[in-house]
Amino acid sequence: MPHVLVLNASYEPLGVVPLRRALVLVLENKAVCLEESGAFLHSATVTVPAPSVVRLKRFVRVPYRGPVPLTRRALFARDGGRCMYCGAVATSVDHVIPRSRGGLHAWDNVVASCRRCNHVKADRHLVELGWRLRHKPAPPTGLAWRIIGTGHRDPRWLPYLQPYGAEDAMARIDGISA
Repeated sequence: MPHVLVLNASYEPLGVVPLRRALVLVLENKAVCLEESGAFLHSATVTVPAPSVVRLKRFVRVPYRGPVPLTRRALFARDGGRCMYCGAVATSVDHVIPRSRGGLHAWDNVVASCRRCNHVKADRHLVELGWRLRHKPAPPTGLAWRIIGTGHRDPRWLPYLQPYGAEDAMARIDGISA
């Protein structure tokens, strides 16, 4: 089922919801459709264009959500789907400082890696192997990462996410797809 980007009344991205939920918001006059997906939804009496981006009519106060959660999908998006050791297509997650040696499961210690590098590195430090990271791991910043980290994306969302740091993230994700 397709997903829809939901914006606050101030155009701040709030989240991604299933198409059915977005359509209910529009039909109940709680949201306005800003972008259409090109598809149409039919009922017995009405044909409605399927939304891709909706904006709420009333402002919703969102409490502070803290840092972006560390998920596999968000990690692969941050690293562009590439191994941080050799640059090959990443298929697994690796701890730079192994957990068996006191490393934490945190953004600055977790990277995407290919199966081969993950197997060769095992529970050793990079210094022991003479390896270097392609980029220093860091937590992603910007509100757009909450949306992009879900894995649901649509090119029509980019203009609404750009002010919140989406350009870099979308470019990295497009690198995964290519």
